Amino acid sequence: MSAALKLARPEDLDRLIGLVSAFHAEAGIDQDTDHRRAALAPLLEGIPHGCVYLIGPARAPLGYVILTFGWSIEFGGMDAFIDEIYIRPAVRGRGIATEVLLDLPKALAGAGLTALHLEVDRTNETAHKLYLRTGFKPRDRYVLMSKKL
Repeated sequence: MSAALKLARPEDLDRLIGLVSAFHAEAGIDQDTDHRRAALAPLLEGIPHGCVYLIGPARAPLGYVILTFGWSIEFGGMDAFIDEIYIRPAVRGRGIATEVLLDLPKALAGAGLTALHLEVDRTNETAHKLYLRTGFKPRDRYVLMSKKL
């Protein structure tokens, strides 16, 4: 099974909404479709703050990964957060997420990114193992904190 990445475009919005809705239901994220659509559309239209990749065949994606870009003095330049990564339950366990998380950082480094970050639920042992296996390391001295505006 191929984890080929395709940069999502505006015409992929409806397909992507279904995948994001499935991920949000699984993760317990309460959002309505209008909110999702408003958050995703600018990324698909090419704003410089992030992008969305569909994973697998464009007509029937196996999942998606959303990146948001920032700048880090500590890491010496542009960095990115994996805001969301989702693989359809029916195809999990086949190495798709592993392939994405090993190949994507190489491509991003080639494009000038200096670091890739992600956030993971403290209780999700499966995700922790995946992220550790693909080179992500916890930053024990730091806690991600948020303030909704």
